[in-house]
Order: sequence, then C-alpha cells, then structure tokens
Amino acid sequence: PPVCNGLVCFSNYTSKSASTVGTALFVNQARIPFLLTEAELARMAGEILEWSPQILDFDPVHGAWFALYCERRGIKFPSVKFILGSYEFVSVVHRKILQRVFGVPVFNLYGATEAGHLLMENEVGEMKASLENVFYEIVEPDGRGVGDLVVTTLTNDFMPLIRYRVGDLVERGEQPYATNYLIHGRSRDILRRRDGRRVTTLDIDQCFAGANDFAHYQLRQTADGDCRLQFIPDREEPGAEELKRVTEQIENLLQLENRIATKAVKILPPLPSGKFRLTCRA
Repeated sequence: PPVCNGLVCFSNYTSKSASTVGTALFVNQARIPFLLTEAELARMAGEILEWSPQILDFDPVHGAWFALYCERRGIKFPSVKFILGSYEFVSVVHRKILQRVFGVPVFNLYGATEAGHLLMENEVGEMKASLENVFYEIVEPDGRGVGDLVVTTLTNDFMPLIRYRVGDLVERGEQPYATNYLIHGRSRDILRRRDGRRVTTLDIDQCFAGANDFAHYQLRQTADGDCRLQFIPDREEPGAEELKRVTEQIENLLQLENRIATKAVKILPPLPSGKFRLTCRA
C-alpha cells in the first residue's frame, strides 16, 4: 500500500513544479483557478494521488474548482480523511462541492498571517479558540453581538501582538461550559440594509445554504444600495426558480426596493492578495 505523507496544501506559487516541506506537499496552482488548463489540473491530481495524503488543505475557491475537475474525471483520493478550508471565508457553496466530490468532512481552519491559527472547527461544526496561545476580544459589537476580532498573542516571543485588530467580524456565543465563535467575514466586506444596519458576508452566504448549481459567487452593492450578483455555475446553471429563491432571500435581507441583477460568468478575479470577495461595496 502507498505510504501516507500527511498533508497536501494548495499554494499560489508561480513555479510549475511542486515542493515539499517535511510530510507536506505544496501543489502549485494559478492565482486564478478558473484559468487552469485541463493539463495543469491533471498534473495536480496526479501529484496528490502519488503523495497519498490524509489531509487536503484548500483555499475553498481553489478547492471547489479543483473538486469539480475531479468529479468530471472520476478521480478519487482514498487516503484523504478530511479537508481543511483556510486562507479565506469558507462558503456553504464551496463546502457543499468539496463534501459532495470527496465524501469527507470539511473543517474551517481560521487564522491570520500575523497571529497564526486562531479558531478551528470541530466535528459538530463549532468554532473553538486556542486559549493557550491567544487572548480574544470582540470590540464594538452591534446589537447581535457581532464585532471586530482583537487578539493578543501569549506564546509568540519573536513578534508579540497586543490587542491586534485582525480585520474580521466575529460573534462569540457564551455557553455554560463552552464558548463558540461564528466568523462573519471581513469588516470591509459588509453590506448595508436600507435602515443602515450592516449585513455581513455570513448573513449573505446563508441565503445560499439550500441552493444548488453555484460554484462561486460575488454580490456587489452600489453606492445607492442596489446589488448585482455574479456567479460561476456548478455543473449547470441554476434554474429560474432556484435563482429567484436565492435572490429573494437576499432582497428581503437587505430591504431592497429593486430586484437584484444576476449574471452567470466564467471568471471572478481575486484581489491582489489572492483572496476572493463574496460580498463587497462599490
């Protein structure tokens, strides 16, 4: 049987050759996954099959697009036990595709470049903090308790951070014997209802919870409050009723007077950092 080497990470290297660090294989990918050729996707799948990892660590947009290729080609990775979604917001759209294609659990691993790993999803979907390494604060919370995450590192002697504002909106749920967290997305990516209340990326993403046929999307709000939804289809474009159901949920959430304009596209570009924005204001 093949030797299991642990982990495969999808990175944004520009080199065409893969690299290894210990038991981790870094599979190179294009900055925009939708531009990958069939040959490049086949090479990446071949490297993973040869490495036989237990864990796949995906940027969720890249992972979902790669999963659709594997689904078309009937490629399976029998050694994989679970998938980590990291680097950006893990949408229900991307999670659904990853679980459907690979048939293993998908766990959200949330962190920051400056502070390291901060929150990790457990088997029942709860986001748990690493209290031994970081002290967590939620500042300037709104009426729902959603506020900016501020962290103080406890074990980083080389670059300690004191009350560092990460830039993400987080909601803390206090329970008698546990504390859970909900990640609402980047604070700069909020949208606004007509009454002025902010709507987070998580709020919008929940409108896609029961939807099919979306591989990726972006909802952009203009200065006057109107919205435009661009999306990349999954295996086929969503039907009229499916699209209407999703857009009506978003319209009700944002208190829109006008219908949301929708458009199926082949490419949605990322930011210069490589991150994709699911929601943004013009």
